[in-house]
Amino acid sequence: MYSAVRTHDYDYPESEMDERESLYFDTISLADSEAAAAAAAHRKSLSQSRNTIYHSAVDLANDETRNSLRLGSGAAAEHASLAWQPGYRQSTALEHLNGGGDQTDAAIAAQMLALHNGRNHLPTGIGVGGHTGAGAGAGGGDDETYRRFDDGKRSVDFVLAYNGEDQVEDHRRKREIFEANLQREGLQLEHNKVQRVHFIKIHAPFEVLYRYAEILKIKVPLKPIPGQDQIFDEAAPAFKSCFTRMCRSLFSSVQLNTELFPEREPRIHLEFSRNYLELYDTEHPNFFDDSTRYSIINFILQRQHFLEGEETVDNLGVEKLVQDGIYTCAYTLHDKADRDRLLKEWANISKWKNLQPLDQIKDYFGAKVALYFAWLGFYTQMLIPISIFGLLCFLYGFVTWSSDPISRDICEDSGTIMCPQCDRSCDYWRLNETCTSSKFNYLIDNNMTVVFALAMAIWSVTYLEFWKRYSAGLVHRWGLTGFTHHVEHPRSQYLAKISRSKRLAGNTQGTGILDPDVPFWSIKFLPNFTSYSIMVLFICISVIAIAGIIIYRMAQRASHSILGSENSMTFKVMILPMTAGIIDLIVISLLDLVYSKLAVHLTNYEYCRTQTEYDESLTIKNYVFQFVNYYSSLFYIAFLKGKFVGYPAKYNRVLGFRQEECNPGGCLMELCMQLVIIMAGKQAVNAIVEMLIPYLQRTIKEMIYRHGWYKSHKEQRLVPYNQFTEDYNLLPAENNSLYVEYLEMVVQFGFITLFSLAFPLAPLLALLNNVIEVRLDAIKMLRFLRRPVGMRARDIGVWHNIMTVVTRIAVASSAMIIAFSTNLIPKIVYAASTGDRELNGYLNFTLAYFNTKDFQLQPLLGGSQFVNETECRYTEFRNAPTDDHPYKRPMIYWKILTGRLAFIVIYQNIINMLQGVLRWAVPDVSGRLLKRIKRENFLLREHIIEYEKQHAMLQAQTAVHIQQTKSQESSGLRQRHGAGDEDATSFV
Repeated sequence: MYSAVRTHDYDYPESEMDERESLYFDTISLADSEAAAAAAAHRKSLSQSRNTIYHSAVDLANDETRNSLRLGSGAAAEHASLAWQPGYRQSTALEHLNGGGDQTDAAIAAQMLALHNGRNHLPTGIGVGGHTGAGAGAGGGDDETYRRFDDGKRSVDFVLAYNGEDQVEDHRRKREIFEANLQREGLQLEHNKVQRVHFIKIHAPFEVLYRYAEILKIKVPLKPIPGQDQIFDEAAPAFKSCFTRMCRSLFSSVQLNTELFPEREPRIHLEFSRNYLELYDTEHPNFFDDSTRYSIINFILQRQHFLEGEETVDNLGVEKLVQDGIYTCAYTLHDKADRDRLLKEWANISKWKNLQPLDQIKDYFGAKVALYFAWLGFYTQMLIPISIFGLLCFLYGFVTWSSDPISRDICEDSGTIMCPQCDRSCDYWRLNETCTSSKFNYLIDNNMTVVFALAMAIWSVTYLEFWKRYSAGLVHRWGLTGFTHHVEHPRSQYLAKISRSKRLAGNTQGTGILDPDVPFWSIKFLPNFTSYSIMVLFICISVIAIAGIIIYRMAQRASHSILGSENSMTFKVMILPMTAGIIDLIVISLLDLVYSKLAVHLTNYEYCRTQTEYDESLTIKNYVFQFVNYYSSLFYIAFLKGKFVGYPAKYNRVLGFRQEECNPGGCLMELCMQLVIIMAGKQAVNAIVEMLIPYLQRTIKEMIYRHGWYKSHKEQRLVPYNQFTEDYNLLPAENNSLYVEYLEMVVQFGFITLFSLAFPLAPLLALLNNVIEVRLDAIKMLRFLRRPVGMRARDIGVWHNIMTVVTRIAVASSAMIIAFSTNLIPKIVYAASTGDRELNGYLNFTLAYFNTKDFQLQPLLGGSQFVNETECRYTEFRNAPTDDHPYKRPMIYWKILTGRLAFIVIYQNIINMLQGVLRWAVPDVSGRLLKRIKRENFLLREHIIEYEKQHAMLQAQTAVHIQQTKSQESSGLRQRHGAGDEDATSFV
């Protein structure tokens, strides 16, 4: 049975052992604590016996298995080469250790673990059974215990992990009490102590699921009800079915694979009640889907105590145990079959144009995550029409490029001398030096600018209203209509906080009430005031940072240290905004990193009762800061730059520096450049943080373990040989993990609604980013993160309200940008005043004259060619120096200002009226869906009434039958007694 062994071949010092032999020692020592102690004391003796164990495991697995393992190494290498491909399945078992190469040794190590558990077959994912498909989700292919209990029947619904070397008696006692309480709740537990990390597998039987589904008011599908087919048929009329079929034929390439993701029949849902168990379709595959089971178990885990006789909120819940290090983590498990299918058909960049399998995402991750992906997909699709329109507006600028009178006059002008742009070091310059920048400025400041701003305002409201309408259909299909956050139970952290308050704790003594009413002014006010005061402080820091960048730009002009040729004004105009934009992006990112961590601590300081309240408080604080942090520099360019400069004889100064001026074409070009740098840079930074860093973390960790760079036993890698050991090495999924994703997209929404009229291609950039973002987020959640606990939700929460407020601000922002940063109003006033419809003299109209003798600080010209200039021009509406009121505002300036203010009022009223009409015309819930909900509720009530009637009749019939049976038995007994008396009489 055993192969020949030459022990002297393995008689060498420990330092010369390679990674493969260390793996065997780790496997043996991890299999038993006594063996671990022996391995530590007799490492050399283990190396001598290693070959016998090696060949014993091979013989147990049979020679044919060994050969198949060797032959399978090529497939493993192929999968390893596809490790970063979107469709690549997460490697299983010991593939990570060998890097996808020869799996024989990994299989043998796993075989040792299997032998320790009393099994005689290889775990799934090793060797022959390494890449099973459909069967993996149910039982794991060749290994029925891959994500099940050792009996191969009960599924592992939740896992608790702790360090097996933790010998602290208090920790052990708390674990025992906590696990005993879980068992008293009806959960079934099984321990796995094969390796250094010990696992507790948790299974929830249907009795527990039934009990807590009723407590949590979870809606589940009913059996078919008479009359429901008519409701469903009316909800999808014939014309809609024909339209749907036509659309599917035209867009067949984007449709889901119906074999992998079949369409689901509509069902009626009802809150679960054990009294009506016969009415529910318990055989439905999604009666209790994975996300529902996991949420129920998580709810139980959060409400169990781990101290006897001291049941307080300070010793409540698994989160407290993880926080105290008693358990290392608590998590749910990925499902192989569903995960592989989603990785292949959804979390795959090559499937960028395909629709998302929202029903399957909801079953796998829960409604809260599914609603995020549904919203992101809907938002991305709604970007398509406005992106096309923005592209057409941009092309209009190219087509009509040569017809712009301003850029034409600037390029053809060779005699206009402009005043210096700083006090001492700057020279006079010719107007035609800004020829190129003025042409580019026309691409975004033309006749289509107002049209695009109007279209964007209408689009933003249309998108929000149609999302509410679309999400209502999704929520109803998932059985979440009517769900409110008021049914949420309080957070364990909230209960612990109020228990530490002497006033609140005194109110609960003797009453058993753990969730008292927390008064605002006496208790809540100070934490909230402190939290938001610190938020305001950081907002001020952000504004100061932006002001510092502005002063940097002023200093650059004053010191003449701008990159590029001194005589190239166009190059200076382009380079300075770019460098300032990059510096601005770096400062924004650093402040964002600091504040995002601080905001969590500030929110923890508050009294947030439920998880929804906590998430909303954290969201509001973060977004207000992000709003100022990301948009303040853009607001400065749009509304302040070049508006209060003064004139050469009396410049307005900040810290002794002259304020920046806009070039003769306006500041819209610089606003465009700043928008592109911040928007594109932010998306690139987020992509690196979200995808590249987790990928590098996983790769570095694998390199460390593969090359044996660890030094202590505590740092040795957990050998993954089943689902819960694989998922242990993934990154944890936090409760607010979607916050970062939402924030990124809502900040992007602000960019395109507030400032996209300065760059009509901004929606197109957002569209291209989001098409990839959907798939990258899916890859991250399936490949890098543990499976999150499913949570119910009926909408995207406070984010919709934030986007509504941003939409209202965008109307005022667009009106002010058009009025003060474009040439629209001055052109209209000039054409009306002079009758020059062709705007041939408009450029000269916008430039004022200045006598060089009136400078506050005479420029140091040196050998300049303009040393003898007596007159220069600057961009302002002021009287000439020869006027009776030199350098004062002329009447035309006040006409233009009046026109600008009038435009803002008229524009906002028109847009607000159109948006109000749209909000009224597009109801939050479609009339067809509202009618269907009403009819379903009526049908449901009638069905329950009929059920109660039949149940009452059955009970009455049963009672009558019992009464008749008793009567018959009594009469029979009397007859027998009578016959007995007669017999007794005759006998006598």
